[in-house]
Amino acid sequence: MTTLGKLVRTTAFKLSVVYLAAFAIFSVLLVVYIGHTTQRMMSEQINETIEAEVKGLGEQYAQGGIRRLIDVVERRGRQPGASLYLVTDYSGDFIAGNIAKLEGSMPRDPEVPIQIVHYLRNATDAQPQEAAVRVFVLPNGFHILIGRDMSEGKRFREVIGSALRITIAVVGVLAVLSWLFVGRRVLRRIDAVSDTGRRIMEGDLSRRLHVTGSGDEIDRLAENVNAMLERIELLMQGLKDVSDNIAHDLKTPLTRLRNRVEAALREEPSVEGYRDALEATIEESDQLIRIFNALLKIARVEAGSPDEGMERVDACEIAREMAELYEPVAEDDGVTFTADICDHAPVEGSRELIAQALANLVDNALKYGLLAMREDDGREKLHIALNVACGGDEVVMTVADNGPGIPEKDHERVLRRFVRLEESRTAPGSGLGLSLVQAVAHLHRGKLELADNAPGLIARLRLPKAG
Repeated sequence: MTTLGKLVRTTAFKLSVVYLAAFAIFSVLLVVYIGHTTQRMMSEQINETIEAEVKGLGEQYAQGGIRRLIDVVERRGRQPGASLYLVTDYSGDFIAGNIAKLEGSMPRDPEVPIQIVHYLRNATDAQPQEAAVRVFVLPNGFHILIGRDMSEGKRFREVIGSALRITIAVVGVLAVLSWLFVGRRVLRRIDAVSDTGRRIMEGDLSRRLHVTGSGDEIDRLAENVNAMLERIELLMQGLKDVSDNIAHDLKTPLTRLRNRVEAALREEPSVEGYRDALEATIEESDQLIRIFNALLKIARVEAGSPDEGMERVDACEIAREMAELYEPVAEDDGVTFTADICDHAPVEGSRELIAQALANLVDNALKYGLLAMREDDGREKLHIALNVACGGDEVVMTVADNGPGIPEKDHERVLRRFVRLEESRTAPGSGLGLSLVQAVAHLHRGKLELADNAPGLIARLRLPKAG
């Protein structure tokens, strides 16, 4: 498609055509209205002037008769202006006035107050002029013509016509120039968007739409698309991480299952041997089921509507239930567990998912803290603190511990699926706990923050306060 064809098909061109048509119609109507109104006012002014002249000459005739009337006509006829006068006798011969010749005969229809005639002011004039006149017949047979030259109205109509033509021409030129400027500018930006989209479809997910900073609708669209691309790139990176980790987290248990069954089959048949093999198989299968259940739950949470299944719940009540659940477990393992929970913290959300997210945070603190204590006997006794605070427009649920913690550079990475910092993978788990907490936070329009507790880790789950 040629450049001209692209321009013609653009929205900018179509809008320019619509604006040009609307503005041209408006301009024409405005000029026509002004011309018509002015012409009508000039006609009314001519009629009023003629009526005033008639009244004045009538008074002169009443005071001094035909001789006085002729003297007044001669005097006024010599004055420059648009007023016209003509006095003829009963046979039509010229007596006085400033009209040399009438085209045709003297109008003699008294029923028509104002008539249009053509005249020559001087005998040498080549082009007759147009005038609006009124004719009276005096008692002695004399005719008197009183009129007003209409060449001013003709010149005005010519000026209006010229103005109309110039207006249409200027509007057309400006419309073409604005269309070329806007059309080319918009077309360049659309082409840039198309080029970036084509490169993204080819696999370069790092490309982003150009934002000029003008704040117009194309910039806003580009910003939203860029945000969407950021999300897509993050999801694709997460998918890559899942693919990289799933080989170890799912293939290894399946391999152990197969090897254990093969070993049981190779050994001498015995009830005890088969029982041990089956029990170990059931344990490995349960772990696989837990992994798949966690993946399904994360998928359901991420795909769920933000308002689906939401109700007004008390985060403090949920936290107190978690404290009652984990406090005996912590005591049995020699862990100090404290809870500082406010009286009331209303949030709009799913009670089950919030409880699951909080349980995951406490369970991670217990699991990795106890593992670090077993590996280092001289390590300080593990302490876990559960805190819920309600202030401003958010509710903050915090789980802090003095365990091994997470390096700051890995705070973002551990929120992805199947990411485990323990390369040996000896600790129980699948690397999905924090991913589920992150998904729950996003579903509730909140966020999960990880910070250094020096030593240990602080995990803050921030949720919007209800109401």
